[in-house]
Amino acid sequence: MAWDPNHLPHVSLHSTSLVRAPEVAFEISRRAVEDQLKICGFKRDADVFELFLSQMNLTEVIDLSRFRKLKYLWLHHNKLQGLTFLTRNYCLSELYLNNNAIFDIEGLHSLPSLYLLLLHHNELTNIDATVKELKGMPNLKILTLYQNPLCQYNLYRLYIIYHLPEVQYLDRKQVTEDERRSMITVFNHKRTHVVQSIAFGRRVDASWNPRAPLKQKPAQRVPPDFAFANNVDKTVFDDPEDAVFVRSLKRSAMAFTFLNWDTVPTREEKYLDEKGREPAQMLTVTLR
Repeated sequence: MAWDPNHLPHVSLHSTSLVRAPEVAFEISRRAVEDQLKICGFKRDADVFELFLSQMNLTEVIDLSRFRKLKYLWLHHNKLQGLTFLTRNYCLSELYLNNNAIFDIEGLHSLPSLYLLLLHHNELTNIDATVKELKGMPNLKILTLYQNPLCQYNLYRLYIIYHLPEVQYLDRKQVTEDERRSMITVFNHKRTHVVQSIAFGRRVDASWNPRAPLKQKPAQRVPPDFAFANNVDKTVFDDPEDAVFVRSLKRSAMAFTFLNWDTVPTREEKYLDEKGREPAQMLTVTLR
């Protein structure tokens, strides 16, 4: 079998280009970072508090952990797919990642100071993984996720609000109290049941089962030393419910007063009767 001198070099060049592609991308990113440092006049890594790396067609970004005091980072309108370059940037408060090709945000949980995060116009599909990563940000107040595939999930907005209660603005809209109540009703049935079972400061049984027998409260008896006619009774009860029951008996009398129409003369009786008749009588009925 004859040896083809063009065959091996062709494969070698192709494989070498695949290996060198990430290296080239990192080199482009390194040069972009160095150019920004020169433009901003930063001479030490400790002085860097912001980096503007947007609209540079970056597919990779070098590790930015050396910038310990970095607070503002613009990376929007690039071609990023992952976020492995943010590891020790604990002071980062604003991160602009919109309009990229990001499909995984693993690593963002290590940013406890993050206040604003823009992730709209990306390729995020797993809503559970995204929420899990964002839960590690206690200071996150502003978040955008629209124009991602995960936004097509039913009740997407309420799901994000439920799992990220610290967020105040989602997709450029303020989170309302009605939305917070709705998300509790939809995703936290146990808490909803507790809220609905609270009446007059006490817990009541709010469950309903048509097959369960009717719960009747046991009859309460009046203490033997109680007198209905004594309004200044000072009986001391061991159970407060007994006192309430006795007090209800004291105030349960109802009186109805109405006119006795049998004693009211008709028009003819008034005309024919020459003598004065007795005045109409009033009747009073007392019910207990």
